[in-house]
Amino acid sequence: MPALTLREVLALDPVRAAEPQLLAGHTALDRPVRWVHSSEVYEGANFLDGGELLLTNGFGLMDADDEVRRRYVRELASRGVAGLAVEVGRSLPAMPAEVVDEARRRELPLLAMHRVVPFVRITEAANRAIVARGLSGRAVVRPWGDDHTAALLADLADRAALNQPEVEARAALAGFHPGPGARLIGVSLHGTREVGTVDRAVRLLGGAGVLRAAFPGDVLALLSLPGARPGDPVKAVQEAFRTTSAPGLTVAVGHAVAEGSGWLRWSDTLRAARTTLELALTVPAAEPASPDGPLVTSSRALALERELTRGGVDANRERLTALVQHALGPLLAWEAAHPSDLVRTLETHLRNGCSPTRTAALLHIGRQSLYQRLDRIGSLLDLDINDPDLLGELLTATCAHRVVREGARVRDQCGSAARVRPAPAHPHPAYQRTA
Repeated sequence: MPALTLREVLALDPVRAAEPQLLAGHTALDRPVRWVHSSEVYEGANFLDGGELLLTNGFGLMDADDEVRRRYVRELASRGVAGLAVEVGRSLPAMPAEVVDEARRRELPLLAMHRVVPFVRITEAANRAIVARGLSGRAVVRPWGDDHTAALLADLADRAALNQPEVEARAALAGFHPGPGARLIGVSLHGTREVGTVDRAVRLLGGAGVLRAAFPGDVLALLSLPGARPGDPVKAVQEAFRTTSAPGLTVAVGHAVAEGSGWLRWSDTLRAARTTLELALTVPAAEPASPDGPLVTSSRALALERELTRGGVDANRERLTALVQHALGPLLAWEAAHPSDLVRTLETHLRNGCSPTRTAALLHIGRQSLYQRLDRIGSLLDLDINDPDLLGELLTATCAHRVVREGARVRDQCGSAARVRPAPAHPHPAYQRTA
């Protein structure tokens, strides 16, 4: 369906109530309108993407000289805006002649709005109509057809050229209304094409809002938890999915962002969930999940892996191998000659605050056996592995060892590059738009 045109925007009731008078650009009324903005920033043309109808009360035009006014119109025209609508009669008594002349020269539709109508009423009505017509007029082919929720999630995961009013309008159209102070959390699931798992988790969380959609091979969701909810929102979401997810599913939870922090932060948590899911499918976990349940992890749990693999495992393999050899060389030489589990023991110990009780339980060995392993590790490395100054280097090295060595082993075992590919620097292909 074609995008909403400027002619159709002018026919909307709130626009007509402003009594618009077309002063220039009479032949350009059928150009598409991608979005409607209001702004009083007269040096802000570079922030526009093209296709916008710009509303202004004209206050900034009052004291500007003729050339500044002309330059303002030229810059808007060069950015490809759909039109300029100026409120006259309140701040600005009449439309300046040089503005009209320059708009005519540039064939830029110029509207004088003679009655005061709150811009928020105009932008809300126009943008809702734009979204309903064709998702901001983007001429793209989407495998999900008219699924507005899937399209919005795809745009956020892809960090498409958006703006906050557009995101909020499209979210509202999909029934997503995060309240003041809400915490938003991205979630990505692999192993199902049904959204029922998300819906069950949302019900268990109570009072949470959600955008969710199924894509080829995966499900993507953005959850909204009330700001007044006590406790850690990320852990709450993880626990809900552990309870509701079927065995064999892999669930990755992004970080929590504030509802009012802007759409880029909304995008960040979705992208973090996607990257974390890729890693969860690529790199064996430091601590294996229960064989009888789903694997539910988070961007914070795989934060180190994410940093080590920015750009992909293969792109970082040489650097990570050198890091591992520098920090763990003697330990690796011992393991090559003596069957043992010392590197994994060291990583588990470091990840669990050097707690012997916790480490022994996770490794399913007695504490005495653990102490013997730790003594052997310290002797081989000639280090006090409990030295706080060493914890960062040793943990990074053990994690890098797992990423490089174990990731390659899983790839060989699975024989499927699709399941064990390195985490990409871009979102999952299922979320990319096709031109």
